[in-house]
Amino acid sequence: MDSRVVSKAQLPELLDKLARDYILVAPVHEEETVTLFKKVSGANEVQLDYTNSDVSPKGCLFPQTEKTISYTYTGDTLDMKEAAEPPKTALFGVRPCDIKSILALDPVFEGKFLDSYYLDKRKNTVIIGLSCSKVLSTCFCTAFNSGPCDGSGADLMFTELGDKYYVEVNTDKGSSLVEAYSQFFGKQDTEQLAKAKEEQAKKLEGQFTRKVDLEGVKQVLDENFELPYWDKVFKKCLGCGICTFVCPTCHCFDIFDYVTGEVSGDRFRCWDSCMFPDFTLMAGGHNPRPSKKERVRNRFMHKLKYHLDRYNLEGCVGCGRCISKCPVNIDITQIIKDLKEVGQNA
Repeated sequence: MDSRVVSKAQLPELLDKLARDYILVAPVHEEETVTLFKKVSGANEVQLDYTNSDVSPKGCLFPQTEKTISYTYTGDTLDMKEAAEPPKTALFGVRPCDIKSILALDPVFEGKFLDSYYLDKRKNTVIIGLSCSKVLSTCFCTAFNSGPCDGSGADLMFTELGDKYYVEVNTDKGSSLVEAYSQFFGKQDTEQLAKAKEEQAKKLEGQFTRKVDLEGVKQVLDENFELPYWDKVFKKCLGCGICTFVCPTCHCFDIFDYVTGEVSGDRFRCWDSCMFPDFTLMAGGHNPRPSKKERVRNRFMHKLKYHLDRYNLEGCVGCGRCISKCPVNIDITQIIKDLKEVGQNA
């Protein structure tokens, strides 16, 4: 792994140049209360003092709504026009938990049936991570072998250290960007800054207030599908779906066709939620998850078991968004604790 240094004074110019050469997506404050990732025109719009965004940056690769094809019926022929090749994109300022969430999404979209809409964006996107400088009370990424300075999965990983950023170059894609903008990436003091980063990571890891132990939880779920425990949990849930909306690893979607003319239309896909009653409703009227209990159980089974079964990767990254945004305070870390107790008392 290579490393570089970018001075804080030069970062705005670097971001301005990236915004001219790429689609630059970065954290912004919207209406001063919400932080999310959006396309920016330059460094003046980028917010670097945020802890974690309210909505994850997964929309850069898996948009909340996207048009996949346009179609026109001409006589006996259906002409279809697919979405254009996505532009080169620089996704800047991604926190470690959200970087890990992208790694969890990758196998979903590159399975037996390749999803070109996601994969083309992934190929054309360089991910520039940014280490955390603060730990929130809802954070628990360390439960998933990550941490506030973990750059695994990023092409470049920036860590703020005084008046500099220590930059880890993790991939060929990241190396190409450093080479193209070499005037901003110095080589001085990298060994000293690497040690400073390690010290900062240890300091931040000591600030976690949620101690989450996953040992034995999956085994409980493997062996106990019909746990009476879910009767207790689901009664609090409103079924609003906010947990799935803010979750960086949720990937359910629906597909709609819209008529645009007498013989033409557009096809869109948009985020959906397994917490909604109609999500599993079949054309014949049968619903395999007819009540809120089944839907709540499925959500936590997916995060703590199903994703692991399918991809050998956790379906949760410990970002804490579902905890902070749930209007009735359903807490996945408490559910993990409760499931451990079920296993110990079995």
